[in-house]
Amino acid sequence: MTAVSMTPARKAVVMAAGRGSRMAAPLPGARDLDAAQQVAADRGQKTLIPFHGHPFLSHVLSALADGGIEEVCVVVRPGNDPVRIHCQSQPTRRLRLTLAVQERQLGSADALLAAARFAGVDPVLVVNGDNLYPPAVVDAVRRLPGDGLAAFRAGSLVRAAGIPIERIAAFALVSVRGDGCLDRLVEKPDPAAASAFGSDPLVSMNCWRFTPDIFDACRRLHPSPRGEFELTDAVHMRVHEEGACIGVLPVEAAVLDLTSRGDIPGVEARLAGHEVRL
Repeated sequence: MTAVSMTPARKAVVMAAGRGSRMAAPLPGARDLDAAQQVAADRGQKTLIPFHGHPFLSHVLSALADGGIEEVCVVVRPGNDPVRIHCQSQPTRRLRLTLAVQERQLGSADALLAAARFAGVDPVLVVNGDNLYPPAVVDAVRRLPGDGLAAFRAGSLVRAAGIPIERIAAFALVSVRGDGCLDRLVEKPDPAAASAFGSDPLVSMNCWRFTPDIFDACRRLHPSPRGEFELTDAVHMRVHEEGACIGVLPVEAAVLDLTSRGDIPGVEARLAGHEVRL
């Protein structure tokens, strides 16, 4: 087991190899998008949807740099993946940008394993490519000792980020032990299970800090009932089988979520004036 790392993480892994099927699905009553947004949404290319002259992924990378990250590995799909092509042509000054290929769509743990060589022996942030995290949160999470997770209050996600309250149940709710370590993640809880977390639960938006031990856990996973290797299963293995403390950082902040085309107008409004510096 790796010793607890007190060194702030300088590296981040951005998960961007998803299929984007919910983005590609038509949404009755959705506001018309501009031509470039429409094309990217129809293709399910969430991270490439443009906002104020820059694809969403560039906003994500800029926020990581603002939060103190220096090196980023973007996990992409094989072949002529448009995200891969974009990253290869993206000039950067503040970030060292590399790519890792997830050869088959076998789940989030498998996607993270694609970036194992990039991470090496260093702590890394692991984030979603379709979520934009505040730089202050990025900086706080990268400074956590050992493994850690930013847990966002549901109320702040609804009020400050405009995430529909009914979507909160589609995320993972966070249970915390008395010592501040993660107890468990409950994904997509039914109403009865969700009520146990209170009226303003903590929500995981997949903003993690991991030591290299997470890669060993990912390698030892069995497929989930849907045939995928899930990062949350690797986290539970670390907690409940290995006795690891994954520190939970409660946060009152907004995370922009780009799941479906109905999210595009709200994200566009909240990114007005947002400077992209790579």
